[in-house]
Amino acid sequence: MDRRTALKTVAGFPAILGAQNRKPNVLFIMTDDQRWDAMSCAGNKILKTPNMDRLAAGGVRFADAFATNPLCSPSRGTILTGLHTHAHGVTTNGGKSHLLKPGVVTYPQLLQKAGYHSSMLGKWHIATMPTGLGFDHWCILPGQGLYHNPQMIANGGRIQLRGYVDDLIADQAIETLKSRPKNKPFSMICNFKAPHRAWEPAERHAKEYEDIVIPEPPTFNTSLEGRPKGIRDTDMQVADMPDFRRRGVPAALPKELRKPLNYQQFMKNYYRVLLGVDENLGRILDFLDQQRLAEDTLIIYTGDNGFFLGEYGMFDKRLMYEPSIRIPMLVRYPNGIKPGVDRDHMVINNDVAHTILDYCGIQRPAHMEHHGESWRPVFEGRASGWRASWMYEYFEYPGPHCAPIARGVRTKTHKLIHYIQQPQAHEMFDLVKDPEERRSVYDDPAYKAQAAALSRDLEQWRTVTKDDRSQDGTPAPPCGNRMPG
Repeated sequence: MDRRTALKTVAGFPAILGAQNRKPNVLFIMTDDQRWDAMSCAGNKILKTPNMDRLAAGGVRFADAFATNPLCSPSRGTILTGLHTHAHGVTTNGGKSHLLKPGVVTYPQLLQKAGYHSSMLGKWHIATMPTGLGFDHWCILPGQGLYHNPQMIANGGRIQLRGYVDDLIADQAIETLKSRPKNKPFSMICNFKAPHRAWEPAERHAKEYEDIVIPEPPTFNTSLEGRPKGIRDTDMQVADMPDFRRRGVPAALPKELRKPLNYQQFMKNYYRVLLGVDENLGRILDFLDQQRLAEDTLIIYTGDNGFFLGEYGMFDKRLMYEPSIRIPMLVRYPNGIKPGVDRDHMVINNDVAHTILDYCGIQRPAHMEHHGESWRPVFEGRASGWRASWMYEYFEYPGPHCAPIARGVRTKTHKLIHYIQQPQAHEMFDLVKDPEERRSVYDDPAYKAQAAALSRDLEQWRTVTKDDRSQDGTPAPPCGNRMPG
């Protein structure tokens, strides 16, 4: 199937002329593994992202935005439902816990019921298929999807496309917007594949950054000695990172036969694939401008989790350290939000569904209470009682990279992490004095009262969000799946 035919297939909606939308349109855009500072508007001096910057300049960039579970599928479930992962059911990237709990409510369902035309395009990565979850049209990548010439599943049927994946996803977004029913407001989810590994850039970006050296982070050579056993046993070191982009290399190739991926190559390809995201974001923004839709469209742009780019010698995510949990968060709504940079409020990915429902005039279901907040009071200057802390959770073990099961709580100034499996352990960081998290102060007598207060706070979060998952501290089974996920 050629690109032109594919576009007609995946976006074949009747164009219906109608009245002007009274509710805001909603466009949610998400990348995969893009950390908070992987855009020039957040201070990146190497990666230039003019369209992310353009979106930020016209809206609000949250400087303190976080994923409450730094793993792809659990984060996606949280975006859809506004719930912590223990509540919506998607707690891992595979198996039985890769499914949404039966009967869980998504924000697209509520918008669709309220009269929105709802679509889902791009990376889905949840075992529960989109059918019945609030979409009039959907076209998704199966699993992780491919960067080049991907297959996609369009409303249940598989199609083969030719081209670069994020170009194709943007094509579909634009065509779906063109052919949407014009008598309804629209809600669209557009999820790009990049910058998930294996970081295969479009041909037009393959030589970018070739002549520069990207500096290693200050903590690149920081030893993990003295950290909890669960951290020391992870399989996340850049020095051991295999290059699976070579065609024909099986995923189960013995470690001693894998080709290590050079740090410079890793970083440059990570940045290169983001150039494709930025270009395609610009195409979508241009279309909204051309169709005079921009003023009345609420856009939220984010990533599903952070990513280690060499901090502590690591890659991937899955831990409660800052590079793993901090995400980009841009919000633009010209008819309702004044532009600026917000450095005062901690926001979490749980908040996305709450914010969308609030702006669309839809009452949030009672079961969403305590799991997130709408950002509308922040934007309107009336968020006097904003959150002082939020709860972290991670449950995928054993699994890829052998990251330990953990819960935690973060405030503006401190962080407590509880590693649940035996041998149980805690870490606590003073983020003001030690923003790079080089030394745990959990056992420091000077922080005893602060540690106790954070522990009580964590248990309070578990109570109000009805987290009844076991915390019995059973010994961790051997992690036999030491391969990238």
